[in-house]
Amino acid sequence: MEQKRHLQGKGEMDYDFVNDILFFKVKNREYDFSLEFQNMVVDIDEDRYIVGIQIFDASKFFRVDKIYLRQIPKWKFEAKIEENTIELRLFYEVMIRNQIREVNPIIVQENTQNLPQQTMMVPV
Repeated sequence: MEQKRHLQGKGEMDYDFVNDILFFKVKNREYDFSLEFQNMVVDIDEDRYIVGIQIFDASKFFRVDKIYLRQIPKWKFEAKIEENTIELRLFYEVMIRNQIREVNPIIVQENTQNLPQQTMMVPV
């Protein structure tokens, strides 16, 4: 049985307002290759950890107006790979009409690249 690996690091986030792309990344880790899913790209580093995610048409995906994605005061990104499944969890807050709204989408995809079992957490 393969041993599960663990990565935790600080992260950074960016939002491209014009193209509606939301990007979460582990600081100081460079990607080696990317996997494309429906409306996103997942970045994998040379150690085969998931180190970033780009979400295209983010406002539609999260069902929130683009203006609110410009400033996300608090967020966390987690990834878990177990056998045939890649699970990505995003936790973030946006301020809408002076109220904080928490959004916690879970994205599950098939592990077609045979990435090793792992957990990765990027708290901010």
